Amino acid sequence: MNRENRHYCDVLVIGSGIAGLSAAITAAESGLDVIVITKETALEESNTYYAQGGIVSRGEDDSPEFLIDDIMEAGDGISNRKAVDILAYEGPALVEEFLIKKVGVPFSRTENTEYEYAREASHSKRRILHCMDTTGRAIEESLARKAGETKNVRLFMGHTAIDLLTIPHHSTNPLSLYMEPQCIGAYVLNNGSELVERIFSSYVILATGGLGRIYLHTTNPAVATGEGFAMAHRAGARLINMEYIQFHPTTLFHKDVDGFLISEALRGEGARLKTRDNMPFMDRYSPLGELAPRDEVSRAIYEEMIKRGDPYVYLDIASYASIDIKRRFPNIYERCKSLDIDISKSPIPVVPAAHYSCGGVQVDLDGRTSLKNLYAAGEVTATGIHGANRLASTSLLEGLVWGIRAARHIAGSFDNTKPYKESEIPPWRFPEREEEVDPALIRQDWVSIKSTMWNYVGIIRTIKRLERAREDLGYLKNRIDNFYRRTHLVPMVISLRNGIRTALIVAEAAFTNRESRGAHYIK
Repeated sequence: MNRENRHYCDVLVIGSGIAGLSAAITAAESGLDVIVITKETALEESNTYYAQGGIVSRGEDDSPEFLIDDIMEAGDGISNRKAVDILAYEGPALVEEFLIKKVGVPFSRTENTEYEYAREASHSKRRILHCMDTTGRAIEESLARKAGETKNVRLFMGHTAIDLLTIPHHSTNPLSLYMEPQCIGAYVLNNGSELVERIFSSYVILATGGLGRIYLHTTNPAVATGEGFAMAHRAGARLINMEYIQFHPTTLFHKDVDGFLISEALRGEGARLKTRDNMPFMDRYSPLGELAPRDEVSRAIYEEMIKRGDPYVYLDIASYASIDIKRRFPNIYERCKSLDIDISKSPIPVVPAAHYSCGGVQVDLDGRTSLKNLYAAGEVTATGIHGANRLASTSLLEGLVWGIRAARHIAGSFDNTKPYKESEIPPWRFPEREEEVDPALIRQDWVSIKSTMWNYVGIIRTIKRLERAREDLGYLKNRIDNFYRRTHLVPMVISLRNGIRTALIVAEAAFTNRESRGAHYIK
């Protein structure tokens, strides 16, 4: 029986958020043949889809220099200035030219049809374009529609990347050891047929998003299990700054809700954080109060919860906002109202949660990784923009800018030379005896990963906690790797293998760095 289909393209894009689809559309419009794969059945399912607040643009009294200063301040001294400059000078123009004019994203406007700019924490100006409080959904749906209409783009939903294809690692030719390591495609599981396919490509763009699901509490959707970090690490690409995990200060605390984000834009519109006995507290932690950087606000909430023994604090917009709350935040209003919380009248119970990885696969200004012909864009990368802590609403912009830059660089330097024979790259080898998948084992392993990361590699860390995390995760990784090698291959097994590797990478990075900075806080 034939257990494999083979596919060929100029550019393989792994991931379908703003970074992946921007790259795919740009590469295809440059004449390249593109395949986009996503492990989900819906192309739109991604971290991008769930982004609420907005995307950085350029406000009326704004300038690139103001934005640069804000990003550098939030990054706590270790942001890559060259990358920050590119984001600040090129990003707003791409929002206008690509997202608005080409893709047709319907950003919110005032009654005078001017764009409505919001302000978020640590921003000195109102510069955030938004679509009410469902900005990510509007962007993602517009991009998905455009990608579906674009010639030369093939969309493979329900296809889970297993590993990057590389030489010499996957080559049977012993002389390939003398070649420069190079990415040539990927092994991909067809979720429907449960067969592994090879996709051969001249270039690969990794745009797999984040890793929030390795934590017990997160704002991220179920797709964010750290796939790209783990695949790049196994392939030998360099990862940096992995200890800097940003925790969003405000997610809804409710027994029936899993990590529903309460946008930072509420605090930009005047909402204040209070203890459960209705006392504001942020002024005691930062002169910026509620608009302090996310790491400071998260730690302040965490400290108040620990000090008082409370499971949450309150975010009160009802008492302070001068806006129409229902109009400005319709999604948050309706979601909370469905849980009997009227945010126009009552405070919202909130807790911090893992939100964003400031580090990742190191890329240069054109999105190139340390592995030849492997590019990356979006949250899976470390451009250096975010340094030790990300400025709000820069993530969508970074994905847009580096997705487009990566595609343009590939198109401008395209080389279809193949330093290997296809016959030298073997098909996927299934174990002779496959064990059946036991979902109970997988669920329990995920509980161990998430609890270990939350308790030992969380908002406030200690060396002893990090030592324990390395030991426990290392033991668990060995067990999961053995399980993976014997078990029938399905997406949940692949995600577990990637999740434990990514968790261990984060824990190792946090243990190695003994200096508290930004989102990495050692007590």
